[in-house]
Amino acid sequence: MQKELDYAKIERSARIRKKTADIIVHALLSIWGLIVLFPFYWMLLTSVKSYGSYNAEYIPKFFTLSPTFQNYIDAFSAVPLARYFLNTFIFTVVTTAVMMIVIIPAAFAFARLEFKGKNILFTAFLSLMMIPTELVIITNFTTITNLEMRNSFAGLILPSVISVFYIYLLKENFEQVPNELYLAAKVDGTTDLKYLLKVLVPICRPTLVTIAILKIIECWNSYVWPRLITDDQAYYLVSNGIQEIRENGFGRENIPAMMAAVVVISVPLIVLFLVFRKEIMAGVARGGTKG
Repeated sequence: MQKELDYAKIERSARIRKKTADIIVHALLSIWGLIVLFPFYWMLLTSVKSYGSYNAEYIPKFFTLSPTFQNYIDAFSAVPLARYFLNTFIFTVVTTAVMMIVIIPAAFAFARLEFKGKNILFTAFLSLMMIPTELVIITNFTTITNLEMRNSFAGLILPSVISVFYIYLLKENFEQVPNELYLAAKVDGTTDLKYLLKVLVPICRPTLVTIAILKIIECWNSYVWPRLITDDQAYYLVSNGIQEIRENGFGRENIPAMMAAVVVISVPLIVLFLVFRKEIMAGVARGGTKG
């Protein structure tokens, strides 16, 4: 009887410790979540404050009783922000689509096909990741300039359609699919292209979606390359538009109007993540497992 009471006390004590630990972990995660989300809240809050009320705040206020949406109207009137959105959409969609068309067959070739020098070629391919980005930008700039492709969508898009990292990530993902499926498909007379499109692509869909979304985010936030290769407003992206807003639009002092422009530019990426968050998590989880 005494042993049963001791076991009950031990079990109750273990449950209390576990519950306490869960409460502490959730509390710390909640605090960290608030810290991470605070800059977004501050950006949104600032965007709905008038220029006068914002400058009158000697001590920043964490709320406003008189929100205004005039800043958002100004964001589209000070510069052709709608045109920049269209340019960015074209650049992002075309770049991502072409990149997927390039990296999927490349990853399949390294993962399943056998040819002489494959390992050496793949090692050399991976070594490209060691080259500093600045050197690649200089080479790309020289090439695009010599081809007279500055101030064009082709000049914006072409240097961004290859990604060694995404090819490597997709190759590792393809190799997780049992090779017996490939051999059985070859016995049935299935071509490599049909096997890739009908078997590997559906199985690895979460990883493909994750790669596509990461590339979309990369293109949407691209700044240095568009800034170098375009000096014509007709080809400006939203990232360049922010700089133009500071220089020729609202000026450097109108922070609420700047924040409104940043909110407008950030919303598509936030919506994209919320819509595809399950696929992103599944792709990351799949990419982190082997076998």
